[in-house]
Amino acid sequence: MIDRMSTILELAARSQHGVTLTEFARELEAPLSSIQGLVNGLVATGYLDERERRYTLGPAPFLLLRLAGRPTVTSVTHEDLEALHHETGMTAVLAIVVGSDLYYVDYASSDPRYAYLAEGFVPRSLIRTSTGWVLLAGMERRDLWAQINALPPTEADLVDRFLKHLTDIQRDGLVVAPGVSTEADGVSVAVVEDGKTVAAVGIMGSHAEVAERKDELVDVLTRRRRMWETRASATE
Repeated sequence: MIDRMSTILELAARSQHGVTLTEFARELEAPLSSIQGLVNGLVATGYLDERERRYTLGPAPFLLLRLAGRPTVTSVTHEDLEALHHETGMTAVLAIVVGSDLYYVDYASSDPRYAYLAEGFVPRSLIRTSTGWVLLAGMERRDLWAQINALPPTEADLVDRFLKHLTDIQRDGLVVAPGVSTEADGVSVAVVEDGKTVAAVGIMGSHAEVAERKDELVDVLTRRRRMWETRASATE
């Protein structure tokens, strides 16, 4: 079992365009039915991503790398977050999704709450954060519906608000002050590598400050995103 899982992950890591179930089964010399369960489990736990029936490495291995002190996203560095924090005076975070949770895997802030969330790898709600909205919008349609269907009925109002903005978020890769958290608000953008949304960068602050400065924050993040896109293209 462990050998099969490690082989599946290695095949996915080595593939640029993804591996099909048939290809996994052929490489492992195993029945398709026995491979399906393993692959489904790896997708559910974030170790594999599935798009159009092809499987690539998911975000969970990158979270493990971050736990080990190694980078999770190649186009956005800690120095970028520090620059955002310095320019705005507000908290900057880098977020990824693993399974059904959001994690801040890097940050720059003078607010100890974000240090706790990021350094403790505390899971956060996708539907209750601006970075979570960006990450949800970047998912394949089937994965998005699965995430939404798994939410409790108490989140129905937030789901409705998110769906009203979904088309705009997918077009712009941008969420501006959604007001979905009682603790803070933010402006967030998608981090796209190899044509996929792999993370989100957000600038966080109080509801009042984000509302007052949202146009400025959009400009700052849009400028930075162009730099990240250029950096990502150079490494592809």
